[in-house]
Amino acid sequence: MRYLLRRLLLVPVPLIFVIAFVFVVLRLTGDPVAIYLGLDATPEQEALLRAELHLDRPVIVQFGYFLLDLVQGDFGTSIQFKRTAMDVVMERLGATLQLLALGLSLAILLGIPAGVACAVYKDKLPDFVLSVLAVVGQSMPSFWLGILLIQLFALDLGWLPTSGRGGLDHLVLPTVTLATFLIPNFILVTRVSVLETMREQFVVTARARGAGAARALWRHVLPNAINPVVSLIGLQLGRLMGGAVITETIFAWPGVGRLMVSAIFQRDVPIVIASVFIVAVTIVLANLLVDLVQAAIDPRIRLR
Repeated sequence: MRYLLRRLLLVPVPLIFVIAFVFVVLRLTGDPVAIYLGLDATPEQEALLRAELHLDRPVIVQFGYFLLDLVQGDFGTSIQFKRTAMDVVMERLGATLQLLALGLSLAILLGIPAGVACAVYKDKLPDFVLSVLAVVGQSMPSFWLGILLIQLFALDLGWLPTSGRGGLDHLVLPTVTLATFLIPNFILVTRVSVLETMREQFVVTARARGAGAARALWRHVLPNAINPVVSLIGLQLGRLMGGAVITETIFAWPGVGRLMVSAIFQRDVPIVIASVFIVAVTIVLANLLVDLVQAAIDPRIRLR
């Protein structure tokens, strides 16, 4: 509980940095009054809105009001949808979380066993083939892969839909695209972690006492090699959210990432703020969950 409370106290710190960064960027990209009212606004309307948004105050005071509104859950009204920005974002969050969960699950199910196979068959054909595929996967842009998958499986073969959200068939191409973005990292990190653990003294001792290769792998190597892989999951969540933005745009997936891109082009500031905030909260809470899982599987972490 002490470890959990200490981690919970640190949760607001990255959120404050993200909020401050968004605030500065929004102030640098243009006058919010011009964005809200357009070119036909009268000077009286501009002055009234400027006072309402506290833009006539010093910047530090504006940031204080900005934080106060966010704490109260007030992200403003969307210019496009004429509704509360947070309500619009929360409607899209389910689609994004569904895509992220499936993409991460597929990456884990394929990447970790492949990494173990690379370590077990070190310097042999399976290791060479899987390592080459991992390097190629790391070098492949996700938007290019998504377009290729659409061309092959949707347009040429007609097996799967090109875009949108519907049944399970609509999930296949976006999930594969997003998982391919992560699988190479899981392969390479798992391979290195398993190889390093295999050289530890307790594994050598277990083999010397008669434990077979399979028993040593499952009972001694994998439980001690999994910690870096769990850490990798936390580190990859940011990249996963970034990849989701591209994937949702390519496949017209109605998630937060696509909504954010549309809001940026439409200069819908409340939607941008709410989207960035939700993405930041999701990443911070997911990393907290990963830290708790690490503390559960490795008692040494709780002593730090």
